[in-house]
Amino acid sequence: MRRRRAATKEEAAAKPVPEPVMFTSTHSGTFGGQKMTYRVEAGETHIPGKDGEPAASLFTISYIRENARGPRPVSFVFNGGPGSASVWLHLGLLGPKRVQVASDADSDDGAAPYVMLDNPLSLLDVTDLVFIDPVGTGYSRAVGKGVDKDYWSEEGDGSSIAEFIRIWITKNQRWNAPKYLIGESFGTTRAAYLAHRMATGEVDISLNGLVLISQALDYEGSTSVHDNVYSYVTYLPSMAAAAQYHGKAGQGVPQAEFLSDARAFARDEYGPALWKGAQLSPQERARIRERLVYFTGLSAEYVERSDLRILMPRFQKELLREEGLAIGRLDGRYAGDEADDVAEVPEADASSYFIESAYTSLLNDYLYRDLGVRMDRPYIVSSEAAGNGWNFRNAAEGEYWEPSYVNAGRQLSTAMRRNTALRAWVANGYFDMITPFFDAEITFGRYGIPQERVAMTYYQAGHMMYLNEPALDAIAADLRAFYAGALEDQRPE
Repeated sequence: MRRRRAATKEEAAAKPVPEPVMFTSTHSGTFGGQKMTYRVEAGETHIPGKDGEPAASLFTISYIRENARGPRPVSFVFNGGPGSASVWLHLGLLGPKRVQVASDADSDDGAAPYVMLDNPLSLLDVTDLVFIDPVGTGYSRAVGKGVDKDYWSEEGDGSSIAEFIRIWITKNQRWNAPKYLIGESFGTTRAAYLAHRMATGEVDISLNGLVLISQALDYEGSTSVHDNVYSYVTYLPSMAAAAQYHGKAGQGVPQAEFLSDARAFARDEYGPALWKGAQLSPQERARIRERLVYFTGLSAEYVERSDLRILMPRFQKELLREEGLAIGRLDGRYAGDEADDVAEVPEADASSYFIESAYTSLLNDYLYRDLGVRMDRPYIVSSEAAGNGWNFRNAAEGEYWEPSYVNAGRQLSTAMRRNTALRAWVANGYFDMITPFFDAEITFGRYGIPQERVAMTYYQAGHMMYLNEPALDAIAADLRAFYAGALEDQRPE
């Protein structure tokens, strides 16, 4: 009698691989002044593992214009985190529907019912849109022998999304169509390493453009912690913008002038002073303290007690402490009333909890009611497991690794130099307290990134600048200009 082979540990742990599901529907709308019919494909695509068997299932939502003529562009969209689903760009800026929240950041979203609006500013008149939820977010997950954490790194994330894009353009016969990546926050890091992978990998997928909303390419400039001297410099102009917005600094001075002065001070005086440290003379120290008070609106006593080094989380709590409010991190226009008025830092981010319930509720309602999606598991808007479990080392097991900040600047430079038609657009919010606009300017001036193919723009809002309706109008117009090759760089001289 022939004996049955014992299952290996991997085989024993392998999960069943259910057939991928796809929900297809047809809709119509008017976008950019053009009335059209479009098809929505919301469902799963299996991504193979090293053995060729399905190891992950990516849930995506594709908006495809019916009866389109010519090589119509297609744009692949994702948010950041890491651990965030694509709901924010989907229902905040690009999709055919959008969530309505307080444009002036003066009230939270409260409780249901919330308001979903038609979005005539959607980019569907210009490009098809494919919203991607990385593994562990939305309905996306590992299957078979795959495990979620295998995809929580640059290598796992980049390989799975690049493979999805290859599968999608092959299935939809779009290899010769213009192709774009649109990312927000960590999604811009993802866009940079995807562009590099596509330009240098075994399967060459050429890209036409990258839309980088609230860029996060070099984490040294957006990590506000002690002893990271660079971050004190990059965050200072954003502190000035928030202080002026809340009436604590720069009153009577035009914003452009105030922020230009803040940039110059941060670059030419503040940075060199921080490098001197204890070697600063009393006169120099007094001068720097006085200028920090001028730009931040904080008291001279607080600036001195901070040793001239103001961490962003502390600034969020200190700026409006007398009013008992803490400003938001994603968007400094927001201010939340917290119970602990003597805490060092905010207990939560007002600019997040003021809007997240509306987005979560309306996304689930939209999927079920409008798109006919029926799934057996919850839609994960923000995965703590992915965020906390992300492997930023990007080094193979056993490989020597020295701790360092994440930096995708060189990868973007390489991608743009390999593909001389690739253009990049960087959208910045003045009140973004997590990925500061001054860091974007410094980052894109370094790493050999071709300057003539970079456009940078600014908006009177925060990290998700489309929450502010005038900024939404402006960024939608700039999107169309970028796709048309006519967007002008707005960086200061």
